[in-house]
Amino acid sequence: MTVAVLGSGPVGQTAALLLARWGVPVVLVDEHEVRDPVGSKAICQQRDTLDVWASLGAGCLAEEGLTWTTARTFHRDTELFSLKLPDGGSALPPFVNLSQARVEEVLDELIARQPLIDVRRGHRVRSLTQPGRVVVECDTAAGPRRIEADYAIACTGARGDVVRRALGQRLDGVSFRDLFLICDIRADLPGWAAERRFYFDPPWNPGRQVLIHPCPDSRFRIDWQVPADYDLAAEESGGAMEARIRAIIGSVPYEVIWRSVYRFHTRLVPRMRVGRVLLAGDCAHLVAPFGARGLNSGVADAENAAWKLAWVLRGDAGEELLESYHTERHAAAVENAAVTTATMDFLVPQDDERHRRRSDVLTRAAHDPEACEQVDSGRLAEPFWYADSPLTTTDPGRPFAGRPPRGAVPPPGPGVLLPDLTVASGRLRDLARRGFLLLTTPGVRAEGARSAGIPVGGVLGARPGEAWLVRPDAYVAAVLRVGDQRAHLVPGVRGVTRIVDDVGDRAHATE
Repeated sequence: MTVAVLGSGPVGQTAALLLARWGVPVVLVDEHEVRDPVGSKAICQQRDTLDVWASLGAGCLAEEGLTWTTARTFHRDTELFSLKLPDGGSALPPFVNLSQARVEEVLDELIARQPLIDVRRGHRVRSLTQPGRVVVECDTAAGPRRIEADYAIACTGARGDVVRRALGQRLDGVSFRDLFLICDIRADLPGWAAERRFYFDPPWNPGRQVLIHPCPDSRFRIDWQVPADYDLAAEESGGAMEARIRAIIGSVPYEVIWRSVYRFHTRLVPRMRVGRVLLAGDCAHLVAPFGARGLNSGVADAENAAWKLAWVLRGDAGEELLESYHTERHAAAVENAAVTTATMDFLVPQDDERHRRRSDVLTRAAHDPEACEQVDSGRLAEPFWYADSPLTTTDPGRPFAGRPPRGAVPPPGPGVLLPDLTVASGRLRDLARRGFLLLTTPGVRAEGARSAGIPVGGVLGARPGEAWLVRPDAYVAAVLRVGDQRAHLVPGVRGVTRIVDDVGDRAHATE
C-alpha cells in the first residue's frame, strides 16, 4: 500500500512525513534535481503549523524563527496605530518568520532519516491516470519513469497544470492587476527586529503599499506594491532599486539577498478530491499572502489528508472517509479566499467607491479608534473550524458562534482544534495525534478505548459526565454525555461507533 506525493515543497514534505509516521510507505516525487536555497518566499509560519512540524521532530523551526511582537501601521508619513501581540499561553510562539528555504532544509533532513519515504527528484509529471490505481508517468534525465500507487496527494503548486488537467480541475478565480516586488535585504536596523511595519500610500511609494517583515540574522523582507508594467531588470540597471531601498532604511549599509516579482491571485479548484487523488496547497488554492494563509493552510491540508488516507489504507475506514477531505478543506479554502479577498479589496481598491471608502477609513484612523478596526492589512492565519463537517457531532450546549474576533479563537467544542496545552503526560495535541483519543471527566469510565485521564474540566470547559472524542488531527469530533446513544459518530471510520452507552455510568470506544 503506497501513496504518491507529487511535489516536494513544504506541503508535500509535510504530507510525506505525516503518512510515514502513520506507517504508510510514500513515493515523494519532485521535478527539481536540487532545491533553490535562497529566498524568503513563504516566511510566516503560524503556531498550528509549527505544532504539526514539532510533532514530526522539527521543533527547531519554532526556535530558529523570529517572532515580531509589535505591528505598526502607517498612512503616508503618519503612524495610525500599533498593536502588541499576545503570546496566547502556548509553549510555541504565535508564529515565526523564517525563510521557506530553511523550512525545506529541515524537513528534508527528517525525510532522509525516514525509511518509508522514497524520494524521486528530477521527475517531471507528464500524465496521471486512475485505472484502478494511480499511475503517474514522469520524464527524467534517464528517460521515462512510471510510478504506481494506491492513492496520491497532489502538491505540485500553482504551476501544477498537468495534474489539474488530468483530474479535470481548473484554478478558477481572479488575478490582481498590480504586481508586488519582494526583496530580502540584510541590514542593521536597531529596533526593527521585533516589529512588522505596514505603510499605506507612503511618500516613497505613492498610491500603493509597502510591507516590511523582520527575519532572523538581521534580514528584512520588503514588499512593494508596484504597477502592472513594472520592470525589475530596468530598475536594477538604472539605480532605481538602490533609491527604493534607501528611502526606507536611510544610509545604513545593506546587502540584497534575493528579489522577485509576484502577481497575487485568489483561485480555487472545484474539487479537492478526485477519485484516488487529493489536491493540497497551492495546487488546490491560491490566495494573496497578506495574513500568511497560503503555506499554513497547505500544511493543514496535508495533516487532514494524511490521517484519512492512513485509516483507509489500513482498513480502519471506508474510502468514503476521503470525501470528507474535500468537504472540510474546500470549505477552509473558501474561508481563506473570503478573508484575503477582503484584504485585497482594501489594499488595492477596484473601483472609485472602494477608493473613497479606504481613503475615508485611513484619514479617520489617525484619531478614531473605531476606524482603526476597519483598517485591513491582513488577518493572520488561523485554523479552520469544522463545525459543519459530517465528521463533527454538534453539541446544542456549545453552539458554534462563527468566526471569532481577529486574534481570538473559539472556545473548545465540536469542530474546534484542541488548545495547545501542556499536561502532565505531555502536550495534549501530541497525545491526540496517536489516534482517536477519548478525554473523560469525573463520572465517566472508559472501556476498550485509548483514553487520557486528563483534568479537562478547567482547560476545555468540560463538565462532569462528559466524554470528548478527539480526532487524529487534534480536532474535537464530539462531546457526549452519559446516557447519550449516538451511533456512527465519525461516519466512515470503523470502530468509532458509539461513545456513551445507555447504562448511564460509563463511556467506551475503540480506535
